[in-house]
Amino acid sequence: MREPEEPLATEGDAHSVRIPLPRWVTVLLGLVAVGLVPWILYLTFTLPSRHVTFHYDTAWIGFDLALLASFAATAWATFRGSQWLVPLAAVTGTMLCCDAWFDIVTSQSGGEMWEAIAEAALAELPLAAVCGFIVYDAEAFLGATVNRFRR
Repeated sequence: MREPEEPLATEGDAHSVRIPLPRWVTVLLGLVAVGLVPWILYLTFTLPSRHVTFHYDTAWIGFDLALLASFAATAWATFRGSQWLVPLAAVTGTMLCCDAWFDIVTSQSGGEMWEAIAEAALAELPLAAVCGFIVYDAEAFLGATVNRFRR
């Protein structure tokens, strides 16, 4: 844990900011990434291509409620100029990409699929790009200013 007067990030070169994390975080994330490879291979060969499920509607309503909460929180962080803007925009953009993906791959062929593709191309992915720009721009600002103002 850092001391209150310690800087949040350390300055590497002129264009990067390094946020110090415990080494175990890197190891844990790396192990999970490696562990996902056999899991994905297992699923590739064992999952059926068609599956009827109960509560399909509840799953989508729950996801859309979470997306609504994410949009609202991101809008709030934007309005307030909050430090939570970057992580909230990242979550919202990620959820939009997931929404586009699952809308397309779970739609039936024909008109339903074209509707999902149009929705992804005209709404979900452009909004995800806006969120990505917020994350990129805020991170660039952080990298350029975080340690300069502490001097």
